[in-house]
Amino acid sequence: MSKTITIDPVTRLEGHLAVRVEVENGRIAQAFSQGEMFRGFEVILKGRHPLDAQQITQRICGVCPISHGIASILAQDEAFGVTPPINGVMLRNLIQGANFIQSHIVHFYQLSALDFVDIATILKYNGDNPVLKDLKGWVQGQLAAKMVYPAAPFLPRYAGKYLEDAAANFQAIQHYLEALEMRRMAQQGVALFAGKVPHAPGLVPGGVSEQAAVRSLTAFRSKLERLRRFIDEAYLPDVVAVAKSFPDYFDIGKGCGDFLAYGVFPETQNPRETYFPSGVLIEGKLQDFSPDKVAEYVGHSWFEKQEGGNHPYAGKTVAKPGKEGAYSWLKAPRYDGRVVEVGPLARVLIAYHRGKDPGLNKQVDALLAAVGRKPEQLNSAMGRHAARALECKLIADRCATWLDRVKPGEPTFQDFKVPDAGRGAGLTEASRGALGHWIVVEGGKIANYQCVVPTTWNCSPRDDQGKAGALEVALQGTPIADEKNPLEAARVVRSFDPCLACAVH
Repeated sequence: MSKTITIDPVTRLEGHLAVRVEVENGRIAQAFSQGEMFRGFEVILKGRHPLDAQQITQRICGVCPISHGIASILAQDEAFGVTPPINGVMLRNLIQGANFIQSHIVHFYQLSALDFVDIATILKYNGDNPVLKDLKGWVQGQLAAKMVYPAAPFLPRYAGKYLEDAAANFQAIQHYLEALEMRRMAQQGVALFAGKVPHAPGLVPGGVSEQAAVRSLTAFRSKLERLRRFIDEAYLPDVVAVAKSFPDYFDIGKGCGDFLAYGVFPETQNPRETYFPSGVLIEGKLQDFSPDKVAEYVGHSWFEKQEGGNHPYAGKTVAKPGKEGAYSWLKAPRYDGRVVEVGPLARVLIAYHRGKDPGLNKQVDALLAAVGRKPEQLNSAMGRHAARALECKLIADRCATWLDRVKPGEPTFQDFKVPDAGRGAGLTEASRGALGHWIVVEGGKIANYQCVVPTTWNCSPRDDQGKAGALEVALQGTPIADEKNPLEAARVVRSFDPCLACAVH
């Protein structure tokens, strides 16, 4: 007999996501991912001056506004025919890199680690660490007062298996608190070159508006070294500890098996020559990425019906709530008609298969050895966490290289003129995956603007052909031990680090 379970909302992610699953014989047979809001940024942008775009689109999300700003100015660079100086390229990388770092750290510790770490073990702590002693007293007080809700996010807990090793739990809980400081430090690094964060005013077509001052570069380097130590000494070891304690999650959450990356962090003035390369991994074979093969479908989305899929340049955003057969405010992006997964796992696998960076491949191999897995087993819930942690290290280490390439006092911006007509695509990556902005300018104004964001790729509903989205596929086969506490499903969902605020833009 089939049992329907609805998790609404799924907590500890950005925005409002509901997941409905059909459970048969203790496993998920079908899953349906539902975005529950409509925000209409693409509609808001029509008729605006093109230079408004990078500021408005950053308001799509407070977690990854930097990537939206970068995508927007890349689209405008192409539409306006402007090439930033190398200083501008490097400073953009440092801004975006620091934002990736804080996002990855927050995702593991504040959003996902609580699915694996047992806060109750803190009650057994008898050491001298003042932070853990204070946390133990706080938890005891909350429990004594039966103040369950104010103890969030640590309490209440789903019933289920958690880390059993007390030392690993204590360490992860301490790092949970340190991660908040790391996030602040990374965001300060962003603000050094972007003006402020979130919603950075320093991101502009032609480069960045901030100068490459020695003082700012020195401050960034100091913060970066502290972040690199935390990643090496806390984040990666904690992920490895969780992976070893939950080996079954290398077999749970297996996705569609096809992956897409646009490429991110250009290292020359050519925006396509990126540190993480573009590519499409289809049935284990690497292909070059073609932007013409991206299309969005709305057969099961609450948008006005259209025949087939639209390339973003011709994309339409006409809301139609209550449409028959629809169940989500997310569109369904597809690559050449195929369901693909995007994100850190996709970027790491594509870079690994591309093989242009021996150092990157060596670190992937070292991580696989540490968790005792093969590359194909990264296509899983735990594999996504492992890939994200490794990518965080790779980016932090690469930031030191980009920092060395910045030449103090040299230009960071190339002047330009906004044309009466033009169009451009800003293809980059957010921390959660492939991010594209497409702009069409007519009469000096925005005639069309479309965003296809990572969580739209990953958490899309079924398309016009009835093919389930990447998250929906990954949930299929997931075992559910307790139908009243579907912790396993929540773990799979959060392994994607969904951002519904972005997806329902």
